[in-house]
Formats: sequence, structure tokens, C-alpha cells
Amino acid sequence: MHKVLIIEDEASIRSVLKDILKDQKDLKIQVEEAKDGVEGLAKLEVDNFDLVLCDIKMPRMDGLEVLQKAKAKDIDTTFIMISAHGTTELAVDAVRSGAYDFLQKPPDLNRLLITIRNALARNTMANETTQLKKKISQRFEIVGQSNAIKEILKMIEKVAPTDARVLITGPNGSGKELVARQLHEKSNRSSSLFVEVNCAAIPSELIESELFGHEKGAFTSAIKQRVGKFEQADGGTLFLDEIGDMSLSAQAKVLRALQENKITRVGGDSEIAVDTRVIAATNKDLKKEIIDGRFREDLYHRLSVIVIKVPSLKERKEDIALLIDRFLAEIAIGYGAKKKEIDQAALKGLAEAEWTGNIRELKNVMERLVIMSEGTIGLNDVKKYL
Repeated sequence: MHKVLIIEDEASIRSVLKDILKDQKDLKIQVEEAKDGVEGLAKLEVDNFDLVLCDIKMPRMDGLEVLQKAKAKDIDTTFIMISAHGTTELAVDAVRSGAYDFLQKPPDLNRLLITIRNALARNTMANETTQLKKKISQRFEIVGQSNAIKEILKMIEKVAPTDARVLITGPNGSGKELVARQLHEKSNRSSSLFVEVNCAAIPSELIESELFGHEKGAFTSAIKQRVGKFEQADGGTLFLDEIGDMSLSAQAKVLRALQENKITRVGGDSEIAVDTRVIAATNKDLKKEIIDGRFREDLYHRLSVIVIKVPSLKERKEDIALLIDRFLAEIAIGYGAKKKEIDQAALKGLAEAEWTGNIRELKNVMERLVIMSEGTIGLNDVKKYL
């Protein structure tokens, strides 16, 4: 159901607009009216509307003032302005003040309906996008109350708004990607892309093409030009996961990209400017890798402006109960089922496990327990399926 507010001082025009909106059965529109700008603004302050059809010339408060005051109060409603005294200057003023569109009285019926439908469709898409972002944000939320996690969250709050490069260290499955995601979501780049590259999963002969792209004909299988991850993440964040597994040749090119903010595609000659924040992660001891000649020291210093160490699960056992509760909720949603209960003995048994696979292993075990256990998850289930 869409809620639309008509702000118009002429009762006859309000009635016509109301009838037009009511006739659009597929849109399911609920209409409210206001006889002037003061009444309209008062309704906007106490209720949520998807769309406002607002006259401009009205007594007590004109439509532009209603629009400007609504925007100043952060009232997130789409305005379509209507006026019998339409001029280009007035239309420009309305749009500059935040109106979606400007229509002249009497409005052409087809244009009015198209404008209304487009505005409502845009709102629906914007709401869906907001909900999707909220779900993504919840999916990558860092769960925990241990001192180690609290310290990581503090660092994220300080570092995220900057463009400082961050190196995230920690064992496999400990949640390094979650830290990288949070750094992006809380940064000024959050509206742009977060692009992830798993350096360990890409063969060394392909990693340069993956990162920097290639030109058509650069090698046998290069049948068309390809844009690399550095370019895809332009304006956003590039997450180089497991960077300790990157070849020395690719490391040299990454170093140059970080130094100059420019890349060159494989097989290409021209330099391409990129504005990409790089966050890297590894489960390896890079200082040892440097000594062994497998990692460039100069690249290490470029990447490690800020170092965030993610602890293993056995170093933050006090967070296990919170993580289990989160996973049970997520699994229930995923299966469209009721959230399973778990008793205290089972929780204690899980807390005492080794968890060599860290959080990733814990999540897999919880899914197994949800599927295999009957009713409440108990200690016997843990012993049987851990």
C-alpha cells in the first residue's frame, strides 16, 4: 500500500487528484489531503508518506516552503510539485529544493500518471536497496563481547573513515573478511564497490590478469578486453585476501599500483589512474615470509599502515555462546524453520572444543547439529556430531 498526501488549497482539484489516484487499482494507493502548506507539513511531521502532490501557490505557506522545511527536517518523502504559474525558473527552483518533478496545472493526465508511477517505483527500489544493504550489513556484523573483539571494533571505528591501508592477520576461518567488510561499510567509500580477490585461489599465471585486467590478444585465451579488480574497485575498496600466497611478480605490480595509484593492463601500454583503497589479509607470518624470500618487504610496509590481528576462536571462548545464538538464528531463516533451542550442557561442550577451524568450523557444526538433532540440541548431540 502506497500512502500519498495531496497538499492543495482548492477542494475541487484535491478531489480530482484523489479520484485519479484511487482509480489506479494496481498501485493500491491510500490518499490523505491537506488544504494548505501548514496542514500538509504538520501531517508530514507525524506520518510517513511515499509521495506528496503539492501545489506551489497556497495561502499561509507555499509549496516550495513546505518542500524546503520537509527536507530540512529530514522527512524522506518524494515531492511532485504542481502549479498554474509554471515557469522554467520556478521548475528549476523546485527541483533544486529536492522535488522529484514539476508539473504545470492543469496537468496532462498521462504525464501525471507516468510521473506518479515512476516516483513510486523509484521509492520501492530505494526501499528494497536499503533493506538489502541492511541484510548484507547484518550478515557481515562482527559478533562478540570479548576484550579482543572490543579492541578490534574500536580500531575499525578509528580507521574506517580514513584511506589508510590495513593488513588483517589471523588464522583461517577467524573472520578476517568480516573486519574488511566493516572497514568498507563504515568508510566514506561504502556507496562504492567492495571487490574481493582470493589470492590463494587464483593460479599464479592468472593473478596479474585478475588484478589488472588484460587487453584483447595479450595471450592466447584473451579473446576480448577485460577490466581487472583494481579498476572495478575504483572509488571503493579492494580486499586482497590471503595476500601471502601472491606470486613475487604480482607483488611487484601491486606495489607499483599502491605507489603511483596507476595500473597497466596485461598486454597494454597506457596507464590507468585508479582511486582504490586496498585492504589485505593473510594467515601467514609475513615477516617470516620476507626472511624466506617469499614476500617483498617494501610491499609489506605499504600494506601494513594499520595492522589488525584477529584472534582464533579459542582465544575468545567467551564469544562462543553469542556466535552460536547468531548461527542458530541465521540457519533457521535460511531453512524457513523455527529457531532450534540448545541446552546449557551442549553450550558448555561446544565451548570446550578445540575449534581448529575457528568460526567457519563452528558455523558448519551448528548447521550439522540443526539438521541431525531431534528437538533441543543436547550434549549427546554435540558428542555425536561434533
